[in-house]
Amino acid sequence: MSNSTTSTAHRQPRLIAFYLPQFHPIPENDRWWGKGFTEWTNVTKAKPLFPGHYQPHLPSELGFYDLRVPETRQAQAALAREYGIAGFCYFHYWFGGGRRLLERPFDEVLASGRPDFPFCLCWANESWSRRWDGVEEDVLIQQEYDAADDLRHIRWLVKAFRDERYIRVAGRPLFLIYRAGRLPTPAQTAAMWREEAHRASVGDILLASVETDFPPPDPARFGFDAAVEFQPNWHYQGEPLRKGTGWRVLRRLGLSSAAYETHYVFDYATIVERMLRKEAPPYRRFPCVTPSWDNSARRAAHATIYKDATPEIYRRWLQAVIEQSVPAYPEDNVIFINAWNEWAEGNHLEPCQKWGRAYLEATRQALVAAQGGQPRAQVEPQATRPPLSRATSAR
Repeated sequence: MSNSTTSTAHRQPRLIAFYLPQFHPIPENDRWWGKGFTEWTNVTKAKPLFPGHYQPHLPSELGFYDLRVPETRQAQAALAREYGIAGFCYFHYWFGGGRRLLERPFDEVLASGRPDFPFCLCWANESWSRRWDGVEEDVLIQQEYDAADDLRHIRWLVKAFRDERYIRVAGRPLFLIYRAGRLPTPAQTAAMWREEAHRASVGDILLASVETDFPPPDPARFGFDAAVEFQPNWHYQGEPLRKGTGWRVLRRLGLSSAAYETHYVFDYATIVERMLRKEAPPYRRFPCVTPSWDNSARRAAHATIYKDATPEIYRRWLQAVIEQSVPAYPEDNVIFINAWNEWAEGNHLEPCQKWGRAYLEATRQALVAAQGGQPRAQVEPQATRPPLSRATSAR
């Protein structure tokens, strides 16, 4: 798929889905979590915690795949393209000294030229710990930084930027940094990366900081060009149901559960309303939506669960975001979706046994409807909730 654009293409945003590569065994995970561990290990252990709780999330047509298999990666790309996804944003794990983890799927995509599907990278620059087990201070591998490694890193990245499939925005290769605020000297790193990229003739990098801190800083503070909104946004969730009106209603109806005391349960539709009322920042920010969220497969306690997520509510959220963002950035518009395949966090567009392809169909419908067309069919009966607002400023 070409990255060249026309005036018509400019009006249609490119939807980029975050892509998790942790669906194949690696020696490090074997040592830390047990022989043969992959993300599916957590997924299949999940249990419903209260009436109506959707767990476990189990794949349907793609099955419990192994990302070392080229045919799996090809099938993912074909499915994504069919429903309007313009590319994948692969999480990229670089820990210093050239050490990488979970690198095999992307390395094979890069080396083979297959699938012929656009991509970009997000450097997930966090130390790995036993956070999933609630022991965040038990560090498994430390994220390290130094100037020499910054140079080594950009020289590796240039190989990806040169690929004709690499996603460019306004002609510039798009590179995300998940925790820009943790770089010791981000502006210095950014300047050196730009210089090296020009020297390698790949053009000026478009550096984007992922908004994982609160309040999110202006990316110019890091010497970056833009930010990427990330969902879930923990700071706009409001109070969990056990602390609000919804929890009191459940108790009166006799539907309360110990899960509401052990975990943080929120109503998905309410979250969507709150996100759509966020103020627009004074800098460029690529928006993001999530089809659902539930990381109880990873956490025995203190999980965050968005209950009653449906393809229809997701469609209305994505459509509203598209309609907001097209006038803001008509030249080259990008919207992120978290995620394509975060199965253990309950947020995936890939088909599951409950919804099938409904979330993919909702994605395509949102693109069509936002451009003045009509969705082909409802994913499900319309919810009885009032229509979602589309405010862009004051909360």
